[in-house]
Formats: sequence, structure tokens, C-alpha cells
Amino acid sequence: MERKIRVAVVGASGRMGREVVKTVLTESDMELVAGVDRSSGPIDLGRMVGLEECGVTMSNDLELALTESRPDVLVDFTGPKTAFSHTSLAIRLGIRPVMGTTGFTPEDIAELDKQCQEKEIGGLIAPNFSIGAILMMKFAAQASKYFPHLEIIEYHGDQKLDAPSGTSVKTAELISEVREELRQGNPQEEEIIEGSRGGYYNGFRIHSVRLPGIFAQQEVIMAQQGQALKIRHDSYDRAAYMPGVAIAVRKVMTYSGMIYGFEHFID
Repeated sequence: MERKIRVAVVGASGRMGREVVKTVLTESDMELVAGVDRSSGPIDLGRMVGLEECGVTMSNDLELALTESRPDVLVDFTGPKTAFSHTSLAIRLGIRPVMGTTGFTPEDIAELDKQCQEKEIGGLIAPNFSIGAILMMKFAAQASKYFPHLEIIEYHGDQKLDAPSGTSVKTAELISEVREELRQGNPQEEEIIEGSRGGYYNGFRIHSVRLPGIFAQQEVIMAQQGQALKIRHDSYDRAAYMPGVAIAVRKVMTYSGMIYGFEHFID
């Protein structure tokens, strides 16, 4: 019998973290060995997510928890302010990071890739783990070859800290790989209210909507003379991301270096 993949979860008491904990506890080839969250007390992680006690107690000291539990993989859904430091710490300890956190710059990713290569371990930074969202990105990039006039609208709850979302930025990057920069609209266009046309990216616009009660939605609107094409993905529950997280935990054990984007795992 093969050894189970030992997994630690950072931000374990958060809404995404709880789903990750539940997923790891229910996957037959994974073992939950640590959960870390600064804002939570020493609760059993199984009880925290409504399952049987698992014998793993929440910690509030990341480095100590990782050193003592010796996981193979760290799954992190915390926030942009801690993303780089958590990733770098994991790599230094020989732990493969799977980061569902935005806020990494291209320079950050290059540095973390170098660190992973030196340690001969894999890492993943993924703005979105939803297989449906990844397909939306891929379809939009493919369609942009034929519909180069486009805009992106993304919708999230009003407590989301970053705008635009990591998913919309990744979509824009994929589109820009196959679509030459094209300045759209009337060159004499004037914004009467600053920002009303959205953020500018490589010739097109990204619009961020933040309202209570919305979970995660994105649409890419494309148009040309006489027709329009809309490619949209809606997420209704955090469980939608968990099959992708499980795939990432397994895949990150098989290569060296830092990969940016879950789409690399979807054929």
C-alpha cells in the first residue's frame, strides 16, 4: 500500500479552509497532519468540520506546526499579505505549496520557482481551482482569436479584498497570449466618472462587481458586427473548488518547480 500524502492546511478555520480540511479527511490517499489558523482555538479539526474527531488539533504557529507535523503538501487559502512568506517558508522546509491565494507578482513567482527548483519539489499557485472556471478561461482564450473585441465582468461578494479577481487576471493573461493588443472603442471616449469603464488590460477592460450575497461569477463578453458571444461561469458553493484542490495535491508531488495556473493540469 502506498504511503498517504501528508497534508497541512493554512487558514483552516476559514470558509475555504474548512472545505479543504473536509476534503483531505475524506480522500483515501491523503492524511491531514496539521491545521493552522491564528484566529482559532485548539479545536479538533474533524469536529470543526462536522466529522468525527481526527486527532489533529488546530495550531496558531505555522512554522512550529509544519516542523512538527512534516507534511508533504501545504494547502493555503489565506490572503495576499501572507501569501509569499507562507510559500517561501514551506519551500524552505521542503514542503510542496498549493496556494489558492492571489497577490503574487511575476517577480514573486519567478523567485519561488527558483526556490522550488533548488529544493527539487513542486509548487502550484492557482487563482481558481474550479474545473468549470478553468474551462471558461480556456474557451475564452480560444474564442478571442476570432472575437478580439471583448470585456470581462467578474462578480464577488462585498468582502473580497482584491480587485480585479485573480481569476479575471488569469483569464486576461491567457487571452493576451493568443490575442494581439487591440485598443477598442472610440479613441475620443471620455470617462465622465473616473473608473466607469473598468480597469485597462492589453486593450480591453475588466470590471469588478462587489455586492453582498454574491459568491463567484465571471463572464467574458465578445462582440463583432452583427453578433455577440458570452462565455460565463457561476460558482454557487465552495465545494466546487475541492475536486481541483485534490487533483493539485496529487499532481504537485510529481514535478519540480513552481507552476502558475491550474489550467496546466486540465488537458
